[in-house]
Amino acid sequence: MKDNDIKRISRLTAILTQLQTQQLITSTSLAEKFGVSVRTIYRDIRALEKAGVPILTEEGKGYSLMEGYKIPPIMFSENEANALITVEQLVLKNRDSSLIKEYIKAINKIKAVLRYSTREKTELISKRVAVSPAISGINTSNSLMLIQNALTNFQALIITYQSEDANKTTERLIEPFALYYSLQENWTLIAYCRLRKDYRMFRLDRMQKIHQTKLKFAPHKLTLQEYLAEKEKKFKTPDTPLS
Repeated sequence: MKDNDIKRISRLTAILTQLQTQQLITSTSLAEKFGVSVRTIYRDIRALEKAGVPILTEEGKGYSLMEGYKIPPIMFSENEANALITVEQLVLKNRDSSLIKEYIKAINKIKAVLRYSTREKTELISKRVAVSPAISGINTSNSLMLIQNALTNFQALIITYQSEDANKTTERLIEPFALYYSLQENWTLIAYCRLRKDYRMFRLDRMQKIHQTKLKFAPHKLTLQEYLAEKEKKFKTPDTPLS
């Protein structure tokens, strides 16, 4: 097989991956990504269609995969698999049990598609990576996944929040904006608080109750980078003060 043939097969596979991970992608962006002409991308798309891949074309917009089409599992290289296994050891020490539960399910699916030789090596790596016991393994929250879902679906939350003063709790209607992992190794939710009419930071382990409402809100125009930059103007780190 010629080098050009190998490059094209590699590019076709990469285009298929891009189509799987993006709702809509243009021929121009694909051409720029792979350093080829738009005409070459047209030929590649036709080749994938002839191979039976159901690609939808929206005139003037781009390409997408037909809803429900499944692509066979992607094979991971040894280095990629080792990276995921190493991160697993850190996740298992995380303070949110919902994150641990979902990560374990995901990593088990990944392990299931590894080649036997790669799987043996990742099992060895998992036995040779340890995380300092100074990092507490106590799970102090179980709401990270729920909050992530509310954040991506633009759904407001009602929380009962305990302040630093353990005797004081307040009920807040909030709009989830971003998640922040603090220096104290706590997951913190940055949200627009309708009670305070401003953005606030809420530690997940201080949320005594959390309820996902059906109330929708408009996506925030503020970016996370802008928020953190503004916080750093007033404090050395964005970690304080918490709401």
